[in-house]
Amino acid sequence: MAPPKVLMVAEKPSIAVSIASVLSRGKMFTRRVSTEVHEFDGVFFGSPAQFKVTSVIGHVFSVDFPPKYQDWAATDPLDLFEAQIVKNESNPKAHICRHLNQEARGCRYLVLWLDCDREGENICFEVIQSTGFNIKDTYRARFSAVTEKDVMKALDNLSTPNRDEALAVDARQEIDLKVGVAFTRYQTSYFQGKYGNLDSRVISCVPTLFCILLLLVIYLVLLRALLKASKVEALTIMDCDILLVAAYFSYGPCQTPTLGFCVQRYLQINTFKPEKFWSLHPYIIFQGYEIQLEWQRGRLFDKTVAMMFQKLVAEDGFLEVTEISEKQETKGRPVGLNTVNLLKVASSALGFGPHMAMQIAERLYTQGYISYPRTESTAYPPSFDFRGTLSAQANSPTWGSYVQGLLANGYHKPRSGTDVGDHPPITPMKSVTEDTLGSDAWKLYQYICQHFIGTVSPDCKYLRRKVEFSIGGESFHCTGHQVIAKGFTAIMPWLAINDKNIPSFTKGQKIEVSKLELYEGTTSPPDYLTESELISLMEKHGIGTDASIPVHINNICERNYVQVQASRRLVPTTLGITLVRGYQSIDPDLCLPDIRSFIEQQITLIAKGQADHHCVVQHVIQQFKQKFSYFVKKIEDMDALFEAQFSALTDSGRAMSKCGKCLRYMKYISAQPTRLYCGTCEEVYYLPPMGTIKLYKELSCPLDNFELLVCSMPGPEGKAFPLCPYCYSNPPFEGIESLINTVKNGPSGKIGKGAGMPCTLCPHPTCPNSLVSQGVCACPECSGTLVLDPLSAPKWRLCCNKCNCLVFLAQGAHRISTTKERCPECDSSVVEVDFNKKTTPLEDGSTLHRGCILCDELLHSLVEMKHGRGFRRMGSRGGRGRGGGRRGGYRGRGRGKMVDPKMSFRDF
Repeated sequence: MAPPKVLMVAEKPSIAVSIASVLSRGKMFTRRVSTEVHEFDGVFFGSPAQFKVTSVIGHVFSVDFPPKYQDWAATDPLDLFEAQIVKNESNPKAHICRHLNQEARGCRYLVLWLDCDREGENICFEVIQSTGFNIKDTYRARFSAVTEKDVMKALDNLSTPNRDEALAVDARQEIDLKVGVAFTRYQTSYFQGKYGNLDSRVISCVPTLFCILLLLVIYLVLLRALLKASKVEALTIMDCDILLVAAYFSYGPCQTPTLGFCVQRYLQINTFKPEKFWSLHPYIIFQGYEIQLEWQRGRLFDKTVAMMFQKLVAEDGFLEVTEISEKQETKGRPVGLNTVNLLKVASSALGFGPHMAMQIAERLYTQGYISYPRTESTAYPPSFDFRGTLSAQANSPTWGSYVQGLLANGYHKPRSGTDVGDHPPITPMKSVTEDTLGSDAWKLYQYICQHFIGTVSPDCKYLRRKVEFSIGGESFHCTGHQVIAKGFTAIMPWLAINDKNIPSFTKGQKIEVSKLELYEGTTSPPDYLTESELISLMEKHGIGTDASIPVHINNICERNYVQVQASRRLVPTTLGITLVRGYQSIDPDLCLPDIRSFIEQQITLIAKGQADHHCVVQHVIQQFKQKFSYFVKKIEDMDALFEAQFSALTDSGRAMSKCGKCLRYMKYISAQPTRLYCGTCEEVYYLPPMGTIKLYKELSCPLDNFELLVCSMPGPEGKAFPLCPYCYSNPPFEGIESLINTVKNGPSGKIGKGAGMPCTLCPHPTCPNSLVSQGVCACPECSGTLVLDPLSAPKWRLCCNKCNCLVFLAQGAHRISTTKERCPECDSSVVEVDFNKKTTPLEDGSTLHRGCILCDELLHSLVEMKHGRGFRRMGSRGGRGRGGGRRGGYRGRGRGKMVDPKMSFRDF
């Protein structure tokens, strides 16, 4: 009988390979499918077994609304509160669900090595659903580090997945989806396009997972564009032009209270009224020391009274020593390091934002250098191996000698912290050098090591001396410190107590005042919140979890609600301030932490099995539904604040081109999202988000009479393409959406619906600027068409209307244009070239030549390809074949992609 097969699933490919390497002792076979699968033989429950270790890539599923709720125009946001939700595969292109199902075939047991937190428990049940395993044959491995010791211990102590913790995540996802999308859709539809100088960079809805995925897509698109621009390459239409950027005004049950903290501090600063104060500072010179004494009263806000005390002290002139105290004090070593404290230190001391800090910490964890970085506990379990963990650092060139001293002289048990039952505090698992990690990762790793070593070091002890004086009926004092034992501050020097020496005094001794100063100062407002302070507020009020706090802070920065300035202080923008003030004017609960704190408490009860998932979700949803209805009724109150802060479209922008409906000039508004606004028709037409927009030769579109524009991408090889503002936002041809790959569901019935059709994609049969007129032949790189760039002279070129392929033609020619003739050999458009008289390659000295760039030997020899796989001519005339996406390259009506291997451009 064959041994049973065991399928093991980790949360990330890197964790999977680490687990497989430990269990197989490096003797495994690896094959690549959706994610890697590592196979080996071993022992399971005391019997031989065949193991397969693979992974997911985060959540297998994400929550969303059914298709009928996706159209913003056809859906009342209020209906979303009662809508059913569906779970779709998070990353369909990765085929994780299919991969898990296939690998599970023939397997007897399932062992889940997901991260040991609520999200990990939720993914456990997603994997169970994908594989079809019975819960009785499913086991849960619980571990805090991917070291050999922890992995083997987890395998020996398998448990079952926690359904309650998984349901807690389901509850949070459903609440965030319904509440966030309802508010976001409504306020976006209300405000979008209404104000000209309103800059919002949000292109998202609010549920955490959905936000992360969509923001990641946008980030990658923009990053690709920036990288290309920096390399002086052309930006493609697919990258920039077809993506219609619209300003979304997002609301989130966690995001908005987080923003509220920043705005609240801003309002405190703005409403602060400074006051003058006065304080007495007598000085003495004794035994070679000049000492400024501190006044027991601190400071006074009445100058007359302060001057009265100054006079009394000055008239006396001598200070009498009234009390001398000396006491040994202790500065306790730190408790274990949890996620929140790590994020605070990373921001305040290391210069990393919370989002970046968590990314670095997760990478250190997956590489096996630290324990699991998401934990709320600051107490170590009784069974924790402190000696073994310290011994791993004994050979470190940085703190090895200090650790060796602890091991030799005896280390101390850490102070009692808080144990919330999740993971031990963040701890270094093995030693590594800066050269291996790099600068940023080393900084974080170094702090984690120093903090852990500090927790098992002695306390810092110092002697505190305080001398009290009396003069003119007033009391003053001075204080000195003398360190007895550095303790943990030797490894954490930034927490050290500095020696402060003061001379020896005798009780009753009188000393003359050398100088008496009446200091005048002014109270100052608090500074803007630092990221560290914001994290503390979020933790205090229960906003987010240790895992989601960095996401919420990153969101309000990405969405242009706050800006990170010097010392990582968060300064709210006008948009962020106006949004919060708007919520405060309608329903302060929408931006206060109380409701979210209540929701988190209820979700915690679900995770503990003390509350019903369905009841909690329905209660919260009904609560927000009522608040939403009231918000809709009072939206004018928020609008009044926007009106006071932002310019109306009629007062924004500059005149550029004529509207095809009223023939009056429209205004070009360069603030994102870039658009044209017709004040007469009160219509907004969105434009490509990148590039320079100019009027195009005062030509008009034959379909709608709108004046054409030209969009020029940056860089010497940046493309330029004409577009009609109306056609770009409202493509007139049926089925064009599938060609340009645009999103049909926009924030209104028109915006975003099939938007993004430039002239280079227009199938109009007679327009001189359309694809039919300017298209030359099929693109060798994709299914697009190479189109003549009309503004590229004298460096004439063809640009693909879908990808970044460029084909340079005869350089320096006076004119190159397309003709209505077609090549009899390949069916591409014949071009006409008017060469320069001085550089003409024609033998008889003539300058005019017509031909196909594929089949004509002369023109073919002058062609140079960029950003492709290389240009090669087949045979004496370039081979036969047809330009499959040529002239009519509109694939719905065109010839489709040809497969003839002799086609020159298809055989690059």
